[in-house]
Amino acid sequence: MPDRRFRVLMIASHPVQYHGQLFRRTAACPNLDLHVAYCSLRGAEGGHDPEFGADIQWDVPLLDGYSWTHIPHKGSDAGSFFGLYNPGLWKLIRTGNFDAVISFVGYVRATFWVAYFAARSCGAAFLFGCDQGSLEPRDGRRWKSTVKRLMWPVLYRLADQVLVSSTRAKQLIRSLGIPEERITLSLLVVDNDWWMAKAAEVNRATVRASWGATENDVVFLFCAKLQPWKRPLDLLHAFAKIPQSNSLLVFAGEGPLRAELESLATSLGLSSRVRFLGFVNQSQLPAVYKSADLMILPSSYEPFAVVVNEAMCCGCPAAVSDRVGAGPDLVAPVNPDFIFPAGDVEAITRLMSRVVSDPSELRELGRRSVAYMQSWSPERSVLLTAEAIKTAVSRKRHEVPGNSPVPASKSSISGSH
Repeated sequence: MPDRRFRVLMIASHPVQYHGQLFRRTAACPNLDLHVAYCSLRGAEGGHDPEFGADIQWDVPLLDGYSWTHIPHKGSDAGSFFGLYNPGLWKLIRTGNFDAVISFVGYVRATFWVAYFAARSCGAAFLFGCDQGSLEPRDGRRWKSTVKRLMWPVLYRLADQVLVSSTRAKQLIRSLGIPEERITLSLLVVDNDWWMAKAAEVNRATVRASWGATENDVVFLFCAKLQPWKRPLDLLHAFAKIPQSNSLLVFAGEGPLRAELESLATSLGLSSRVRFLGFVNQSQLPAVYKSADLMILPSSYEPFAVVVNEAMCCGCPAAVSDRVGAGPDLVAPVNPDFIFPAGDVEAITRLMSRVVSDPSELRELGRRSVAYMQSWSPERSVLLTAEAIKTAVSRKRHEVPGNSPVPASKSSISGSH
């Protein structure tokens, strides 16, 4: 298919800080005419986030720099199939003259299927993705893995192109029998330039002093929601076993485990060496990353973890469990020794003790982290996504001759910005 400009609709459940910057860059791609459909405006308008356990409104622009529409939400807001239900997508897709529709909403929601059948009915290519590297569910229920193994090969064959966010996710989709040519590793990215520029403005000594840390101390960082599957308690138990006093542990994040973590830190006699920052908004995170020496994420379930991208862009190396999707793609190329078995507190303790005894290693790894992130960039992600769209549209037109989107004027999209 010759080069041309493709009209694309991307569907997202709600505005988040990671999608906003990627949508802006995608909108700037000369080969794409992008429009975004939001199923709700939670995050941009502020509101209670049950996982953080706090009222959250991001302090960076989420809706600027691209065309978007809010589709009225008719669902129950529960975690059920009809918890997210946006029937207005049907009309938008049917009259929008889109070459391709990309859903960032999962198949367990009614909205996904509204979009799928609407795209099929008007001949638009339909793309969706997978960010998981394993069939194992977060709650560990085995029957879910069995259902996925039976259902996912059928599910992912519905996509004209499958977008995956990591090499681990790509391996999983291949294992389900999906051909290599139908899979695109589109990368899960952050705005590298923004994080690097903000980190360069940080006065590291001042931030560390506010934590009670000197330049000679080693500061370990946990940056994530304080949820059970993130396993922050493992990190605190490991930290308690380090004999050296020239180290601090900082928790940046809010969640249901905070009270238990604070109580445990007190009972272990670590109150003077542990800091709880609570929820840290986006504009303040570069200072946290730049002022820490090593971020550790011990999750037992973590499809990717873009906090690794953020930390590395700010010169903070990362160590992660073997269940973190970013491990093979981002951590291993910098230092494969910084990947440990999930749930292995002793392994985390050994890692912490190693870097406390020789902090110079972390400074070099910080420089290598920044350098490596140049190859895992938003620009590359947009190019890969654009290529996936071109491939999907070409395949769709070859599989269904003469089936093309229904012409419509741009004015048929209501409520766009």
